[in-house]
Amino acid sequence: MASSETISVRPDEQFDEAKVAAYLKDKLPGADQPMTVKQFPGGAANLTYLLQFGDEHEYVLRRPPLGKIAPKSHDMEREYNVLSRLYEVFPVAPRAFHFCADAELIGAPFLIMERRQGLVVRTDMPQEYKAFPNAARQMSATLMEQLAAFHAVDYAAIGLGALGKPEGFLLRQVEGWYGRWEKAKVDELPIFDQVYEWLTANIPAESAHSLVHNDYKLDNTMFDPQDPSKMIAIFDWDMCTLGDPLNDVGTVLAYWTEPNDPPFYRGLLGMPDPEIYDFMSRQELVDQYANASGRDVSHIQFYHVLAIYRLVVIVAQIYIRYHRGQTQDERFAAFKDIMPVLAQNAHDLTQKV
Repeated sequence: MASSETISVRPDEQFDEAKVAAYLKDKLPGADQPMTVKQFPGGAANLTYLLQFGDEHEYVLRRPPLGKIAPKSHDMEREYNVLSRLYEVFPVAPRAFHFCADAELIGAPFLIMERRQGLVVRTDMPQEYKAFPNAARQMSATLMEQLAAFHAVDYAAIGLGALGKPEGFLLRQVEGWYGRWEKAKVDELPIFDQVYEWLTANIPAESAHSLVHNDYKLDNTMFDPQDPSKMIAIFDWDMCTLGDPLNDVGTVLAYWTEPNDPPFYRGLLGMPDPEIYDFMSRQELVDQYANASGRDVSHIQFYHVLAIYRLVVIVAQIYIRYHRGQTQDERFAAFKDIMPVLAQNAHDLTQKV
């Protein structure tokens, strides 16, 4: 993320910078230098800040969103535990340096991690990649190859064997996200209930257990500005757990777009226009992952539906914070209309044979 991708801290998302600087002074290399703070404006949940100490030292501070949040969500301690170990065996995972459990300091627990430099691809193709005719396909392939490499990590060997309970993972996902929906919904959405019923009736046997990122998608990754086939980093590890690796493949598919998707849906999920750039199709992504991992992907429809179902709930959790006035970020006003579109998309997918 280049410096141009930062903004001044939003007024309602500020914290006492002097207190944080004093707290970190003896906890990070270079933190005895004067500290300045900028904010990364991307993302719709966790808040992310750039801390600069003098001219040479930069770190990233991550904290949960403002307002009341669901229990066990936006778990900075979990993210710290993962990233303080994973970087040693999986180089695209940034290193975490410090976790602060004291919510009094800035209003929530937070972690400090290394800053990586590169390109995060969102709704526009970066100018640097327009000179590469195959940039979209190269990123597509790398996205799935790195996911397969992540799922091959021996989590017990790096001390993450207690990160979660992989047995029964899929059932807990279906039931757990429905429980979160019940707490976050503002209006009833009958079609969402129909998707829930389909999921409960179609849970496949879990083929394997691995680390699961739980929010793996294109704009949670960073690529080399000079080489769109080289990934620099993967972000947003606060939901990482142990479970079924195909859950992550489903997440990629839920956030992916194709030229034949409805225009509203294409504009919703934060990818460059697939009618302009030659990204892989969803099926090609699945094939790429299957080839890289050797895993059976015959039940991928279930995982795709599950990921969209979960996305409906995530949108609901974000929207209700806006609805309650817990955040003033106007981007979230439109989220009320997004939920039924996503639920309909999930339902349509359940009807495909």
